[in-house]
Amino acid sequence: MLDTATALKRTPFHPRHVALGAKLVPFAGHEMPIQYEGILTEHRTVRSGVGVFDVSHMGEIRLTGPGAVAYANRLVTNEAAAIAEGKVVYSPMCLPEGGIIDDLLVYAFGSDRLLVVNAANFAKDLAWIRENAPADVTVVDENAETAQLAVQGPRAEVVVAKLYGERATSLAFYESFQEGAGDGWTVVSRTGYTGEDGFEIYVRAPRALALWDRVFEAGAPEGIRAIGLGARDTLRLEMGYCLYGNDIDETTNPLEAGLAWTVRLEKQDFIGKQAIQAAKEAGLGRKLLGLILDGERIARPGHAVESGGRPAGRVTSGSMGITVGRPVAMAYLEGEAGIVGARVDVAARGQITPAVVTSRPMYKNGSVRSPKPRRSA
Repeated sequence: MLDTATALKRTPFHPRHVALGAKLVPFAGHEMPIQYEGILTEHRTVRSGVGVFDVSHMGEIRLTGPGAVAYANRLVTNEAAAIAEGKVVYSPMCLPEGGIIDDLLVYAFGSDRLLVVNAANFAKDLAWIRENAPADVTVVDENAETAQLAVQGPRAEVVVAKLYGERATSLAFYESFQEGAGDGWTVVSRTGYTGEDGFEIYVRAPRALALWDRVFEAGAPEGIRAIGLGARDTLRLEMGYCLYGNDIDETTNPLEAGLAWTVRLEKQDFIGKQAIQAAKEAGLGRKLLGLILDGERIARPGHAVESGGRPAGRVTSGSMGITVGRPVAMAYLEGEAGIVGARVDVAARGQITPAVVTSRPMYKNGSVRSPKPRRSA
């Protein structure tokens, strides 16, 4: 039994994970399902049909008050002010030195901005946001009271339409709507981390189990399955989506991470702007690119990448590309190795695995409605 001082948090959906026989593991301070039937089956379910992820470990932080919109815009590199009601924006949040504190989603709801951050960074993010908040902004921690399900796959729209009708089906990718208040509050967002079409549904914790049951009832004719974090990782990696702590962190800037499309240097100001501008003007020494490996050996984070026998970079994420059919990875690469089509070698424990450098995503046939990367776990 876990000591109460070190006990893992459990999401509101925990009873359903137990009932389904999920393999539960520690993840970002939570007890989370890594798999139910197996990663291969779950990965393929999302690519071909529809699956459901418990992503309640993600953190929700609301900015309210007269200065909330302007403050959100200063916190992140992307445009978070001049966006329409219900619009969702993916963005890094950076240090003054340009390193990435976290990557997150910003939801525009009236004069509020709802930030959805990574679970492992929640305490750090909340402290940073509070520390930098001006007097006319109130920072509200909504993490403990919020549950979130991700319904993902080519058949996701069919399932979610049974619950929310045309309001859901009319959403473009990275759009959302909210309804209700108090315990009846709900957000439905056409977003995801899999490369497939999908929705993320937020409700207050007391309604979590009812939501789970409604989603699975609606999805039964589509063969809906519960999906664990293991398949979530293999799905996002095939798409070249960054995972915080692996592919991006406080030592990386958005430009070298391939996230230049999230950086609005034309904005009047944001934290880290000067450093990112300077990095752009100096030229990037490395770039985060994809790798497709020969054979079946999997590259792991930290494995060296060599070009012509010389060091050229390091792997940040790697796994079997289940849909691609070959091992895939991401790596920061320098010099000639950082050119799409280049041949390189992944070196680990005295073994060399040839690979080809590729653009991201490595899997290009998903049903997602936007080609842009999304966010971490």
